[in-house]
Amino acid sequence: MTESNSHPPPQTAASPSPPPPAPISQTPGPRASRLHQVFDQALARTLRANSYANFASCFPTPARHVPASLESVWRQLNAKLEESARAEFDEIIAERKAVKHLNELDRLVGEAKARKDHEGENGDEGQRKTAPHTLGAEDLYKAHLTPYLQEAQSTLNDRLQVTHAQNAELAQTVQAQRLEIEKLLSHVESVVADLEGAATAATQFSKEHHLRQDAVQMDKEVNAQPGL
Repeated sequence: MTESNSHPPPQTAASPSPPPPAPISQTPGPRASRLHQVFDQALARTLRANSYANFASCFPTPARHVPASLESVWRQLNAKLEESARAEFDEIIAERKAVKHLNELDRLVGEAKARKDHEGENGDEGQRKTAPHTLGAEDLYKAHLTPYLQEAQSTLNDRLQVTHAQNAELAQTVQAQRLEIEKLLSHVESVVADLEGAATAATQFSKEHHLRQDAVQMDKEVNAQPGL
């Protein structure tokens, strides 16, 4: 009886992970180098401001009697000041990881500039964006005012729509009130006509009643005469 060789089911290969970002060099780049340069210049100006002449003017007596000792103290003071300033600057640079962050900024700016140059080379001349500094005064103020004007126009349009809706509602209300007034006037005219008819009938009845009374009175007078 032959033994069957069982093979494990093939495993699905894991998706490759994205490559790690390129390591950032700790060597000072352009911005980090410029930062050190600015610090060196500021420190040099500070030390020059603390010249021996200025220092000696603060201590006139030792300057006259022991100038060499005073100059030695001045040199030691400046050296200590420079040493302390550089040590504190280096400590801040290391604590804040300034070189790393500035190098990262240099890399991002370089990549952005490279993409911009690449897009500019591949883009059509008609589709390239116009640089702001090449625009005229009219184009610039239009570019700044257009968003505000569009917003103001949109607000005015909304208010006009609301006003039109309110006017239409008021017009309907006025029309309904006018119809109601016309109905009331028609009813009043009908009542007035009825009253006038009643008054006419009453007047005619009054006249006929007076005539009847006159006839009765005449009959009474005739009957009252003797011999008739």
